[in-house]
Amino acid sequence: MSSDEELERIRQRRMVELQAQRAQQDQTTQAQADAEANKQAVLRKILTPEARARLQNVKLVRPDFAEQVEHQIIQVAQTGRVPLPITDDLLKRLLAELQSQQAKRDISIRRV
Repeated sequence: MSSDEELERIRQRRMVELQAQRAQQDQTTQAQADAEANKQAVLRKILTPEARARLQNVKLVRPDFAEQVEHQIIQVAQTGRVPLPITDDLLKRLLAELQSQQAKRDISIRRV
């Protein structure tokens, strides 16, 4: 076997590996997009338009906190712990409560 043939086999094998990786990435991306679409559909049912607008504003400023809030809202709505639809005033109270809980978890180290 010549070195050119061996090199061509290696190239083809690498190309197949790259195509498989790309297909897996595409599947993962599609699954994430589907999950996000489902979450947004649920939030549309749970939140009033004003509350959704407020949540979008929070997402612009603090995306990680907004993600946590979205999950919390979905959980409390599914368990029936809040009246539906969630209004802007109720969302403000939930945001304040979650913000205070998060502030309690912050750790600061002071050196003397």
